[in-house]
Amino acid sequence: MMLEVKNIHFSYNGLEALKGVSLTVEEGSVVTIIGPNGAGKSTTMKAICGVKGLTEGEIWFQNRRVDGLATEEIVGLGITQVPEGRRIFPHMNVLENLEMGAYSLKSKTIVQTNLDKVFKIFPILQERRNQTGGSMSGGEQQMLAIARALMSNPKLILMDEPTLGLSPIMCQSLADIIVRLNKEQGMTILLVEQNARMALGLATWGYVLEGGKIALADTSENLKKNEKVTQVYLGQ
Repeated sequence: MMLEVKNIHFSYNGLEALKGVSLTVEEGSVVTIIGPNGAGKSTTMKAICGVKGLTEGEIWFQNRRVDGLATEEIVGLGITQVPEGRRIFPHMNVLENLEMGAYSLKSKTIVQTNLDKVFKIFPILQERRNQTGGSMSGGEQQMLAIARALMSNPKLILMDEPTLGLSPIMCQSLADIIVRLNKEQGMTILLVEQNARMALGLATWGYVLEGGKIALADTSENLKKNEKVTQVYLGQ
């Protein structure tokens, strides 16, 4: 098992945001977490990355316990995040943003190899390598955020609301990119997404997070047939 999250709890100012969340991600898979706003989805992602400290529970990555490690150590082990809202560096150009994603790599040769890979996946970024990130469209900024994450040679990518605020056409483009990363690059992906229909279409396994707890866990196909999921999250 690549990732194991075991009974994690987290509190904000005395209010418990995560109440015993457990989940697993197998190597080479796409797993999704869906749920309403405020359910704890982003908090779960941040906890895995070491941004948020736990009050209880454990997180294991490739048979190594990682909760309590600094974020840069976790990145070095092979976990990286595409954060909600993209969080690119708006005043830096595309190339500089990508180089920031490779800050943990010591070899210039590896950095250049990774640049070549992401430019092949996102040719628009190569065309705009000297353009500032903040002057790009929302969809292009999201591509940049994903490409920046790829620069660190990750084994697991956490994607937090990648389609937020994007047009339906761009949402489909990003869905196609996720499929390519998984099928062609062998990338393991944990996806948090408000667009439940898209997320369950991309993933093989899904979790429904409500009120800081896992309410449902099943194959994506079964979740798409679940009466509650279809009514609350798929709008049927």
